[in-house]
Amino acid sequence: MAIWGENWVELSKRMVREQIAARGISNSKVLDALTKVPRHLFVSDDLQFMAYDDCPLPIGYDQTISQPYMVARMTELLDPKPGEKILEIGTGSGYQAAILAYLGAEVFSIERIEPLAERARRNLKRVGLKASIFLADGKLGLPEKAPFDAIIVTAASAKVSKAWEKQLKGNGRILLPLHLHPGVERLLLRVYKREKIEEKWYDYCRFVPLLSGLEKLG
Repeated sequence: MAIWGENWVELSKRMVREQIAARGISNSKVLDALTKVPRHLFVSDDLQFMAYDDCPLPIGYDQTISQPYMVARMTELLDPKPGEKILEIGTGSGYQAAILAYLGAEVFSIERIEPLAERARRNLKRVGLKASIFLADGKLGLPEKAPFDAIIVTAASAKVSKAWEKQLKGNGRILLPLHLHPGVERLLLRVYKREKIEEKWYDYCRFVPLLSGLEKLG
C-alpha cells in the first residue's frame, strides 16, 4: 500500500503531534523537519502503510529505520546548527541524514552495506536533500573529511571510538547509543571541551549493533 498525494502530509503531522511532541520533544525546528521530510520514501513500498507508526521498521540486511520518536530525540539532543559539519555513523535508508540535512547541516554519512548506501543516495535525491554517503567502516570514522562539529552514531556501540574523538573539532560532541550490558543500551552525549569531557545520559533504547568491515552485496 503506497502513500501518495497529500495523504502522507496529514499522517506526518499526526505522527509529530501524537508520537513526538506529546512525548516532550519541543525543538520547533526538529518538529518541522519530522513533519516535512516524507518518511515513507525511506521505507520499502510494502511497508509504506506503516511509515508513520510509532515503531522501527526493517529495511533489509538485518537493519532498521529507527522509530520516529528516537530520530527526533537524537536530533534534538545533537542540536545541529545550520552549516555545521556532521558525521553520521550508520546511514541505513538515509532518513536521519535527511533530517540533519533539512536542518541545514553539512552531512557526511557512513554505511558499511553497499546496497543500503546506494539506496540512501537514491532516497535523498528523491526528497531533494543533500548528504555525502560513504561506503566505509563506521568504527574508523571518516578522517579524510575531518574535523567535524558533531558525530551521531545510529547503531549500538560498546564504546566511544578513539577514531571518532580524534576527528572532532574543539568543543565537538558525540551522540550514540552505548551498549551497557546485554539488552541494555542508553543514549550518551559527550561534549569535548578544552579542559574536560562532559557526559550526559538520556533515554534507554534498542539499536542494531555497530559492526566492522564492509558488505558488498548484490
